[in-house]
Amino acid sequence: MKDSKRDQTGVGTMAGVNGASYNGETCQHQRNKDRMTEIAHHFGRIMEVLGLDLDDPSLKDTPARVAKMFLNEAFIGLDEAQFPEVSFFDNTYNFDEMVVVNDISLYSYCEHHFVPFFGKVNVAYFPNKKVIGLSKINRIVDFIGRKPQVQEKLTREIAETLSALLDTEHVAVYVEANHLCVASRGIKDHNSHTKTGSYLGKFKNEWTKKEFMSTFQ
Repeated sequence: MKDSKRDQTGVGTMAGVNGASYNGETCQHQRNKDRMTEIAHHFGRIMEVLGLDLDDPSLKDTPARVAKMFLNEAFIGLDEAQFPEVSFFDNTYNFDEMVVVNDISLYSYCEHHFVPFFGKVNVAYFPNKKVIGLSKINRIVDFIGRKPQVQEKLTREIAETLSALLDTEHVAVYVEANHLCVASRGIKDHNSHTKTGSYLGKFKNEWTKKEFMSTFQ
């Protein structure tokens, strides 16, 4: 969402590469191919430093598999050109009550240790002049989640992104997640949950916030 040059369809503009002009989509494909090769090389070196045998049939393709997973799945949220297409509808019926979507699945990665955290996201907003296709909220949450980050930053980014897309200042986001950096290392606490919220506009009012939170607690 930060790149104002990207059109709403997500298709890149014409770009110059080595003095020649190519369609932005072709450039993006080549760029991803180069990045995948580089990631695979460096991940292979990490494996070698750890003492793993890359000649082992079970391991030899792991660097390429990891590179593909990083770029196409786990960290696709780093590529703003992949931001999901969003469908809006004019609020012709002047609906001005709270819209809530509960229990959106979240899977992300902690930027401190590059291990997953996962859980549920609850979103609410008060419409202004337009409303959004409900499944698009899930897609936006999924996209924003797919990059290394901390939960606090993730929560705020979801709220601010929806606020900008919907042209409304009244947005609330509540996230509850389990962190493998807590469960699988360090203290190794398997039972703790991290809860974060971001409340904009009307949701700063305690009664409105309470109404929202009553939908999932």
